Amino acid sequence: MSKRSDLMLQGAERAPHRSLLRADGFCDWEMERPIIGIANSFNEIIPGHIHLDRLVDAVKAGIYAAGGTPMVFNTIGVCDGIAMNHEGMKYSLPSRELIADSVEIMAMAHPFDGLVLLASCDKIIPGMLIAAARLNIPAIFLSGGPMLPGRVAGREMGLDKVFEAVGALKSGRITSEDLHSYECGACPGAGSCSGMFTANTMSNLSEALGMSLPYNGSAPAVYSDRVHLAKETGMKAVELVRSNLRPRDIMTREAFGNAIAADMALGGSTNTALHLPAIAYYADVDLTLKDFDPYTARIPHLTSMAPAGPHHIIDLYHAGGVPAILAELGQAGLIDLETRTVYGTRLGEMLERIGAGIRDTKVIRPVKDPVHSTGGLAVLTGNLAPEGAIVKQAAVAPEMLQHRGPARIFSSEEDAVAAITGGRIQKGDVLVIRYEGPRGGPGMREMLSPTSVLAGMGMDKDVALITDGRFSGATRGSSIGHVSPEAAAGGPIAAVEEGDTIEIDIPGKSLRLNLSDEAIAERLSRLPAFEPKVRHGYLGRYARMVSSADKGAVFER
Repeated sequence: MSKRSDLMLQGAERAPHRSLLRADGFCDWEMERPIIGIANSFNEIIPGHIHLDRLVDAVKAGIYAAGGTPMVFNTIGVCDGIAMNHEGMKYSLPSRELIADSVEIMAMAHPFDGLVLLASCDKIIPGMLIAAARLNIPAIFLSGGPMLPGRVAGREMGLDKVFEAVGALKSGRITSEDLHSYECGACPGAGSCSGMFTANTMSNLSEALGMSLPYNGSAPAVYSDRVHLAKETGMKAVELVRSNLRPRDIMTREAFGNAIAADMALGGSTNTALHLPAIAYYADVDLTLKDFDPYTARIPHLTSMAPAGPHHIIDLYHAGGVPAILAELGQAGLIDLETRTVYGTRLGEMLERIGAGIRDTKVIRPVKDPVHSTGGLAVLTGNLAPEGAIVKQAAVAPEMLQHRGPARIFSSEEDAVAAITGGRIQKGDVLVIRYEGPRGGPGMREMLSPTSVLAGMGMDKDVALITDGRFSGATRGSSIGHVSPEAAAGGPIAAVEEGDTIEIDIPGKSLRLNLSDEAIAERLSRLPAFEPKVRHGYLGRYARMVSSADKGAVFER
């Protein structure tokens, strides 16, 4: 059969190309096989990525065993936790587009027949899936797997509790020695942070989307199961090339619906409302934030994962993982079982073959007895967010599902954190952090620090937070993000003034400023033109090109 790689390997005129590959150590027989590029985001900074060099060896073994030839290249990766609450976080979301670009460049400059996409963390996973959608050559995604939970004073915990401990220290609830114990005990080793935060949410949703093998999102990083999965992923990559099954055959409108449904059942990160629309955009599937809304009412929340509950991803794995979630939703007629998968079969057939089902109903509840009858996320609209906003309702205390309070206005995350730690925020307040959206930030920073400090100070049941920025998957509390249009684009959030009354009704899916439309329009008309915070370098280019959050913060065509 003819192959894409023939462009660099076949014919007398390709002798110079083959000569260079021989310099790499490739033999005749290796150049005759399907060439599988492995996009490896290994680095020595991100815990979710420090072990990927070892997993690459397993992927390569699988590719060789199936009759292919692996070629490894690298991409960048930002650790959101380390980048949090300083200028570095402005670069996290923008890195997604750079990662997609780098994979596209490598796959076009060296025409691979197929791709294995290897990553673990927040923006790297969607960046690679965006590249797969753009390129539309046979591709499969493999995660590095979740971290095991840490243990402090006999209690299992993850990174979210360290952020919260900072607030607890500020309010005098713990000592500096206690904080040091949290710091040293919460993250025991390799893997993406142990709760249902953005990294693990995206890894798990890759299964529902059909782009990874079963248990990709939940088999722990340190288990031998992860190595077995890596070998099988390598083998499947070669099979995908031979069958010519491509990402856009898999990532259809129905598949994105399955992913959103799984997200609601898992109670995943709000960041999925950025990443799924972005991946869909590049796959030519029309999907926006408002498309999540029907699923929030229809899909029950079946798990209680950190930060909203006591369980971690290892518990999800032993309870049956995403296959159990999909099987349960499928039996209730809540997902499409006819979508295609990298496994090589339709979704329903795959679930039957692997014997998918719930193994522990304490961790994965059945549809008839859910944690909540509605999904883990909720889309809110109203005169403060005409194009929508999102909240992880599964992580909101019952008393904060409806809230009415005075607005406290901040134009940066740092100012808000200083006000919280300085004791200037009162019970009942609604913090508004604006000009932190994709364009305004620029880069739409995650706001784990203010939400964690509030939780650590015991104020997460008294204070709400609204932003045109976004939140970490580790956030809990009445934290409403992605307010669209953003302030930098002249959205109504720019019109809010100190002391204005804001009304939040999460069950009613409403977010309102207690002001008439005419008054909001009049205030907006008086605002000066937005001046970008950054005008140079990559962030300057990003701010000029990026779309709003409701469209996934993409570079629009």
